[in-house]
Amino acid sequence: MAFAEKLQELMIEQDISQTQLSEMTGIGRSSISQYLSGKNEPSKARRQAIARTFHLQDNYFEKFDDIPDTQTVVLNLPVTLAAKLMGKSRDWITRGLQDGVFPWGYAVKMKDWSYFISSVKFTEYTGIEVPVHQ
Repeated sequence: MAFAEKLQELMIEQDISQTQLSEMTGIGRSSISQYLSGKNEPSKARRQAIARTFHLQDNYFEKFDDIPDTQTVVLNLPVTLAAKLMGKSRDWITRGLQDGVFPWGYAVKMKDWSYFISSVKFTEYTGIEVPVHQ
C-alpha cells in the first residue's frame, strides 16, 4: 500500500481532516493534500512526524509492505509421495537429495538421513501439482 493510501486510511479511521492533521503536525495543509493525492511523497522526517501524530512507530510507513491476500503453505513433501508423483523410485529421490542435485529439496545426515522437499519448489520445478488434503 502506498503512503497516500495508508495515510488516508488512518485519517478515515480516526476521523481526522486534512486541516486537523496540518494543525497536529505543523505540516502545511497543501503539503498534506499533495501527499494524499500521491503527487508528492513526504520526507522521512515528515513520515515519522505523521506516524507519531497517530501514535504509531516512527517507521510505520516504511515498515509494512503489502501482505498478499493469499498465503502459500509450504509442506514437507514425503519422499515416497515425491517418488510416486514423478514415477521414480524412492532410492532415486533420496540419492538425488543426498547429492544435492534437486533444487526443490535437500538431505541432512546426522545419525540417519533426514529429507526436506518443499512442496512449493517441487511444483515450480517439476510442474507436478502436489495434492493437498484439508
